[in-house]
Amino acid sequence: MSKTIKKANKKTTRKTIISFRNIHKSYQTGPITYEALKGVSFDIVQGEFVAITGPSGSGKSTMMNIIGALDLATSGEYYLRERLIDAYDDDELSEIRNRDIGFIFQSFNLLARTSVLKNVERPMMYGKVPKAAREAKALECLDLVGLKDKANNMSNHISGGQIQRVAIARSLVMNPAILLADEPTGNLDTKTAHEIMGFFKELNKQGHTIILITHEDDIAAFASRVIKVKDGLIESDK
Repeated sequence: MSKTIKKANKKTTRKTIISFRNIHKSYQTGPITYEALKGVSFDIVQGEFVAITGPSGSGKSTMMNIIGALDLATSGEYYLRERLIDAYDDDELSEIRNRDIGFIFQSFNLLARTSVLKNVERPMMYGKVPKAAREAKALECLDLVGLKDKANNMSNHISGGQIQRVAIARSLVMNPAILLADEPTGNLDTKTAHEIMGFFKELNKQGHTIILITHEDDIAAFASRVIKVKDGLIESDK
């Protein structure tokens, strides 16, 4: 039987979607143990826009990998939708990564010699969505990010800001509960980066839960809540 948890805030009607309870993460390199997270606890409720920020080596990327079910904590408890992550089997975790969490990366991770449309369709191909439905949903999401007219362009023939918007469209096609963005503006100039962040704010207003990993304070400021991490611990959460 899977464990359940009580809501962190009984007054809110929004569900707790992510809960970390005393999360530790250690890496072993020969005789040396490196503790990346040293007992981290927080809740994120549905519809929040949260930035996790801190300098290089602070532990924020480790937190992202655990949130995204790309890695497991060494100890502590991680609840996703009030179910202990350890209760999910490998197939369920794969399903979570494809359907429940939309990933957006600094490096975009698009196939360069493939059309914008086909790149956006990729998660649905893995999810075995029928071809006609894939194309319709991909075009819908491209329209949402203002790039429907670029659907047939090769992804290496559009600008950096447009590429990141394609990556955002791709992250939305499976209607994920969470958008998890890892340094999504790291390869963009300041003006384009702020445009992308403005777009994230619009997505959040539409009800999307967004978790942003960044080391840049001006980018973190777009979020409604900022969790600052330092030396594997939460320094502030406000």
